[in-house]
Amino acid sequence: MTKNIKLTRTIKATPEEVYTALTNPFTIELWSGDPAEMTTEPGSEFSILDGNISGKNLEFKQNELIKQLWYFGEETENSIVTINLNPEKNHTKIIIEHTNIPVEAYENMLEGWKKYYLGAIKTFFELKDPED
Repeated sequence: MTKNIKLTRTIKATPEEVYTALTNPFTIELWSGDPAEMTTEPGSEFSILDGNISGKNLEFKQNELIKQLWYFGEETENSIVTINLNPEKNHTKIIIEHTNIPVEAYENMLEGWKKYYLGAIKTFFELKDPED
């Protein structure tokens, strides 16, 4: 049995800035504090948050969409993460859809999305120097 997550957050940054924060390994390391392996090449493997999240990149639309397959272990089907970036005035509305999450991993995954992924990105952009 599996569950799904759908989350929406508004970030004080342009879609271009948020896209870079989600796809550039150096920027991922800045907001996460952990080493990251990432490329925008469909079919490439990725690893972020010190290997706690890994999978395969499926699709990219620059500054608009990131679609990934996340691994949960050999005995579990993989899940799909779709991240949509929508411009809203001087902000970006991020819509995360994460499907096929094993029930036993759901609560940890939800907390991870809120605190360590979206929360960290939001903090990263909101603590930037306003003169930038």
